Amino acid sequence: MDSLIDLSDPSKALDLSRIRYQLIRLEDTITFHLIERVQFPLNRNIYTPGAVSIPNSSLSFMDWYLAEQEKLQSLIRRYESPDEVPFFPQSVQKPILESLDYPRILHPNNINVNDKIKKFYIEKFLPEVCPDFGHGDRGVSQENYGSSATCDIACLQALSRRIHFGKFVAESKFQSETDKFTRLIRAGDREGIAEAITNKAVEKTVLERLKLKAQTYGTDPSLGRVPDAET
Repeated sequence: MDSLIDLSDPSKALDLSRIRYQLIRLEDTITFHLIERVQFPLNRNIYTPGAVSIPNSSLSFMDWYLAEQEKLQSLIRRYESPDEVPFFPQSVQKPILESLDYPRILHPNNINVNDKIKKFYIEKFLPEVCPDFGHGDRGVSQENYGSSATCDIACLQALSRRIHFGKFVAESKFQSETDKFTRLIRAGDREGIAEAITNKAVEKTVLERLKLKAQTYGTDPSLGRVPDAET
């Protein structure tokens, strides 16, 4: 949805410098949303189907909320944008707004790794970072289920957009070195393709930048000091 890249102009949409700047903005969004989420405990019940009673649905509370959110957002064209991928494609509705005229930028594909993103986020990431207040999950009447799920959806959608934006990076690099990538593709050389697309120096810089952003979030910039990682 919100983007500094003009997706109606293929030359701008595949400009690596513009893509990198957009990815940096998405880093800020993801960092903010994750820090907001970890103020709440894990609240495991919101990810367990049947743990929270939902009329006419067998989904977990978080999945139901996410599916309903995507249904609503699809009505205002969110999933017509080539940089957006739904977690629940079956929830996507016909927009009430007239469609935007997006040119075909990416090679036709059905890549959607949202299930893997959600699984890792719920099963691996959250248990490691959410606080434990020592009272366990006390149930729907005493825990911030709604607030936790709202933060989850913001996190998941931002992560999904950031990860699937890799398709634009891949397309840009393919068009700049078409012969090289065509040979790798025809040879089925997945490792070679990954190595050709990946810039390890840039990835290291990204990790260092993310660490700094997380450490300085919420601090007073006038103090002029980055807190220790342990604080």
